[in-house]
Amino acid sequence: MKLTYAGIARSSIAALAVVAALGLGSVTATAAENALRIANMGEPDTLDPHNASGTWENRILGDMFLGLTTEAADGSVIPGAAETWTVSEDGTVYTFAIRDHTWSDGTPVTADDFVFSLRRILDPQTAAKYASLLYPIKNAEAVNTGKAPLENLSVRAVDDKTLEITLESPTPYFLAQLTHYTAWPVPKHAVEKHGTDWVKKENIASNGAYMLDEYLPNTHVKLVKNPKFYDAANVAIDTLYFYPGEDRAQALKRFRAGEVDVSTDFASDQIKWLLENMPDQTRIAPYLGIYYYVMNTEKEPFTDPRVRQALSMAIDRETIVDKVMKTGEVAAFSFVPPGTGNYGEPSYVNWKGMGADERVAKARDLLAEAGYGPDNPLKFTLRYNTSENHKRIAIAVSSMWKKLGVQAELFNSEVKVHYNDLQEGDFQIARAGWIADYDDPQNFLYLLETKTGPMNYGNFSNADFDGLMEEAARTTDLDKRADLLAQAERVAMDAQANIPIYYYVSKNLVSDRVDGWADNAKDIHRSRWLSLKD
Repeated sequence: MKLTYAGIARSSIAALAVVAALGLGSVTATAAENALRIANMGEPDTLDPHNASGTWENRILGDMFLGLTTEAADGSVIPGAAETWTVSEDGTVYTFAIRDHTWSDGTPVTADDFVFSLRRILDPQTAAKYASLLYPIKNAEAVNTGKAPLENLSVRAVDDKTLEITLESPTPYFLAQLTHYTAWPVPKHAVEKHGTDWVKKENIASNGAYMLDEYLPNTHVKLVKNPKFYDAANVAIDTLYFYPGEDRAQALKRFRAGEVDVSTDFASDQIKWLLENMPDQTRIAPYLGIYYYVMNTEKEPFTDPRVRQALSMAIDRETIVDKVMKTGEVAAFSFVPPGTGNYGEPSYVNWKGMGADERVAKARDLLAEAGYGPDNPLKFTLRYNTSENHKRIAIAVSSMWKKLGVQAELFNSEVKVHYNDLQEGDFQIARAGWIADYDDPQNFLYLLETKTGPMNYGNFSNADFDGLMEEAARTTDLDKRADLLAQAERVAMDAQANIPIYYYVSKNLVSDRVDGWADNAKDIHRSRWLSLKD
């Protein structure tokens, strides 16, 4: 049977003065300005979708670029740059009809833009951090690892408006995966003309609802409505400001003062005040993600699974979620969150049912077996990116580790520096977080595959795990596939590949003047679906 998805359709700017204040900015806007102002909690490392890696970058780029599929207001997958598509009977060949639309500079968007873009992100010379996410495409891994030429990637332009993508095997999450920035098009004509400078304001072209107007590092990114967007008539907000400040307390002050309309996080110690004073503007919702600590398994002593397990066992997760966070997070004992699509029960660590005292006693024994104790205390640096919440968790965890005689020195840095260091392996133990790009356990577990590269921050490598993941990728029966993925997670948890701490909830502050906001498990809120009340 051939599956078909039919496509669906869906001002003046006054002066704005921005003065840097803790990276956020003191904003004064006239009543005439139709602008949405977002406290984005991170300085973007790039405006190139193929080099992005963070949620704070996704918020900006997702308003600028449109993939073959995209997200509706509720986070569900809907047609984007593709109006319709068909899928072959064996589930491996997708044929997309590219809608009639242009880049913001008026150049038509063609199927060849997508061929160019997918080849570009998988080109080893691009060194894209996230390229392995596209390995379901036939020959993608061989191309990305330099074993095959770019032309071997199974993506072709049938004509200007028809794109064909062939997969290695049926992939149940592929359409959802195409909403991710790794699969978004970049303007071939601009990249070929300007090289890496294509992202500069005078050169950049985007095919989404908004386009770049101004980027002042550490101050703001300003986007304005793209008049050439195919659905521009239904885009209500004219201007977007993204402020990068990571100080949650400062962001709350700006929000309360009416200087920002959306704050994409808040410090957990503010939850009681927020629920008492701003309950309607405080948005807490289930979030498909995991907060975890990653250990550099290529560096001593974290090459030893006994050390990794001891450190994990000593963390009292219930105390962290109940006493430190207090905003509904759930203690995590698996890497894949419960309720993830195409999956059953996660594979929890085998000591999940132990009491806290029993865990600490076992952790001491494991460290002693590994050669650590009063005469040879374990010492290392625990890194986290700037956030009151991350700091409070790190302090709590380091205190729990002290019961084992472990000495953890805390070190923080801004988010883009932090994640660059993780991707380069420049750490011992570090805080990390992962939000699902698509609702499938593979999106979590692939982070632990040897072939994943820099997104496998701890460089975990296990042949049994890799073999199970490869077998799952070739398995079309969803029940058998789920069982294989659960076996893979069991291998990873037995080896303590990382330290899961809690399953996320999303935490946003949303002004009463913002209309159209819909809480969803991916916490994706594209500005094209929002409007501002008078």
